[in-house]
Amino acid sequence: MGGGDPALARYKAFLFVGLAYFLTAVLAPLLLLMMKGAAWSGYTAKGMWWSLIAGIVGAIGAFGVLLAFGAGGKPGVVMSIIFAGAPIVNAIVALVLHPPPGGWSKVPAPFFLGILLAALGGFLVTYFKPAAASAPIAHAVQTSAVK
Repeated sequence: MGGGDPALARYKAFLFVGLAYFLTAVLAPLLLLMMKGAAWSGYTAKGMWWSLIAGIVGAIGAFGVLLAFGAGGKPGVVMSIIFAGAPIVNAIVALVLHPPPGGWSKVPAPFFLGILLAALGGFLVTYFKPAAASAPIAHAVQTSAVK
């Protein structure tokens, strides 16, 4: 999105991401429910609230990605943190909300090892990411294509 200020361009892009979500996450299911003749009853307050909260948290996360890029975050770093962090957060939240019978002591050690390895993997990918290609390499590719 052009228009001068790069920060405003990111917000403009986010606005259209929201529009895309509305089209795909509201209108498409609404159309499918109407086509299938679904009953408009049976929605529980708890289910609606959890779904709404999950959607808001997801949108906040997407907005956080834009803010990270706006603060100078590099895509390789930001996305590595997100994709390593999401399963960790998911596993911990699921465990807190639905603890196993017998409590946390019954959680197998490999589960915690997996969380540790996911965090370590995110760190390693972020810390040891390859350097970006330098300008002379790109220039060499362009000049060889001209010949």
